[in-house]
Amino acid sequence: MSSFYNKFRNEIVAGGDTVDQPNRNNDRRTTLVGSCVLVGLIVWLGFANPWTLVFVVGLIVSVFLHELGHFVTARRTGMKATQFFMGFGPRLWSMQRGEVEYGIRALPLGAFVRIVGMNNLDECDPEDEPRAYRAQSYPKRLLVITAGSLMHGVIALALFFGVYTISGRYSETGNVVVMSAPAPDSPAQQSGVDVEDIVREIDGVVVSTREQFVDQIVSKTPGQEVSVVVERSGKPITLTITLGNNPLDESIAYFGVSSWSLDYVRVNPIKAVGYATQDLVVTAGRSVVGVFVVLNPINIFNSVVDDNADPATRPGTVVGASQLGGEIGQQDGLKGVLLLLASVNVFVGVFNMFPLLPFDGGHAAIATYERFRSRRNKPYRADVGKMVPVATMVVGLLALLLVVGLYLDVTQPIR
Repeated sequence: MSSFYNKFRNEIVAGGDTVDQPNRNNDRRTTLVGSCVLVGLIVWLGFANPWTLVFVVGLIVSVFLHELGHFVTARRTGMKATQFFMGFGPRLWSMQRGEVEYGIRALPLGAFVRIVGMNNLDECDPEDEPRAYRAQSYPKRLLVITAGSLMHGVIALALFFGVYTISGRYSETGNVVVMSAPAPDSPAQQSGVDVEDIVREIDGVVVSTREQFVDQIVSKTPGQEVSVVVERSGKPITLTITLGNNPLDESIAYFGVSSWSLDYVRVNPIKAVGYATQDLVVTAGRSVVGVFVVLNPINIFNSVVDDNADPATRPGTVVGASQLGGEIGQQDGLKGVLLLLASVNVFVGVFNMFPLLPFDGGHAAIATYERFRSRRNKPYRADVGKMVPVATMVVGLLALLLVVGLYLDVTQPIR
C-alpha cells in the first residue's frame, strides 16, 4: 500500500510517470489488447458518426500540441525531458530516441512530458541536477509550465481565424429571411408572403435583423394596415398587410411568419484577427466562470438527482463533448466542429491553469511562491510534500467529475 501511495505521490508532484527507460520487454498481451481496443474505438467512431471522429482527432492533436509546448520549451531552456507519452497507464508502445522515450499508453485520458526535478520531492541523478526544472530561473520555469495552456490559446486563435476567413463568423447577415411557410390563415399567408422572402421594410422603416423585424410588428396594433417590402428572387415587392391578433396574446399585433437573420458571414483577414482575438478573450472569461461552476459540489449533486438541472452547470467528459461535436458537425459541417474545438481548447487551457496540483497552474503557483520567498544567492524551495494531501483531494474531485460526467453523458446526452 505504501509503495502504491509513494508512486501516486511521485506522479502527482512530478506531473507524470517517474520511471524512465524501463525494460524494453513490454507485456505483449497488454500491448495487443490495448492497441486493438484503441483501433476498434476509432473504427466504431468513424462508422457511428464521422464528425464525432473528426472532433476526437482534433482533441488528440490539441493534446499532442499541448505537450509539445512543454517539451519544446523545456528543451530550448536547457531542461532534461525523458518521456513524451500520449495517454496514461501501462505502456502500449514506446521507442527511445536519445535521452527521450516516446510512446503511447493504454488510457486515452491525456498526455504528459516528463521533465526531471520538478520539485524537492522529485529525485533525479546528481549529474542531471543542473538541467532539472527546479534548478532553472523563474522566467524559464514559468514559460515551460504555462506553455501547454498557451498552446491551447494559439490553437483556438488559429481555429477562430481560419473559420472566420474561410467559412465566416456566425453573425447578423443584414437579411431578415422568412424561414418557413407562413402560418395558416395568417396575415402573411393571405398577403402572399413566401418561404425565403427577405423582409426589407415595414412602413418605410428598414429592418436588417430579426429583432428589428419583431419590434416593428409588436409596435403596431392588431387590425392596423402596414406596408411591407419583401425581396423575392432579387426583386422588391410591396405588400399591403392587415395585421391580426397574436394567438398567445390578442393585444399584440400578429404577422404569422418565422424569420431569421443570423448565418456564417465571411470576413477579411484583418477583421478576422480582431474577431478571433475578441472571441478568444470572451471565451476565456466564460471559461474562468465555468471552472468554478464545474467544480462546485452542489452543481455536481444537482446534476445527478435533478432531471431538470441546468445543462450548463453539469460536469462533462470527452464522451459528451464528442457527442455534441458529432451533432454540430451534422448541422454545420466542419466549421461547426472546429469552432467547438476552439472553445474546448480555451476551456482546457484555463482549467489547466487552476493553481493547485496536479494542474500546470499548481506548478506555476509553486514557482511563483518560491520566487517571492527567494533571496539573492539563497533560493527558496517549497516543501511540496505538504501540498500532497490537497493534491490528492483534487485528484479525487477530478475522479468524481469523470464518473458523474460519464454517467450523465451516457444517460442524459446533451442535445
